[in-house]
Amino acid sequence: MRLVYDIRNKRDAAHLADGIDPNLQDATMVIGVLDWVLAEFVRLHHAVPADQAQRIVQDLVTRRVPAIQDFDGFPKVLRPELKASDYVLILLYYRGASGASPEELVEWVKPTMRSNLPRTLTQLEHEKAHVVLRNGRHVITERGMREVERRRLFQSEP
Repeated sequence: MRLVYDIRNKRDAAHLADGIDPNLQDATMVIGVLDWVLAEFVRLHHAVPADQAQRIVQDLVTRRVPAIQDFDGFPKVLRPELKASDYVLILLYYRGASGASPEELVEWVKPTMRSNLPRTLTQLEHEKAHVVLRNGRHVITERGMREVERRRLFQSEP
């Protein structure tokens, strides 16, 4: 919390009215720290079953994905230049632990990607280990998340 306080007070991140544009890395770090603090409060002081507390924490600690804009449950990828495998990865990164059904992915990808979607998903799962199919839903793996983050696919600009 001291780190958040120092950024707010010593680096002018909270003084937007002064015309100072806060550093993106500082803002991202502050959001991450505060998400963690809130998740710890839920974990330590919940009055719900452990599995429900885990779902609450997962919903609280979400990744910010500027490359996707949500339109009433329809995640629109704002990077049309991405190839099919990267397009699917960013969608699954956005969805997190809830993943996506094959039907949802068909609806969300570009029409030109639909015919090869099963092949793309098979390649992501079996050749790259970036995706896993469980209970009828495709979910990104830790390896897949690291790939998205390493290549910064989540950013709205290449």
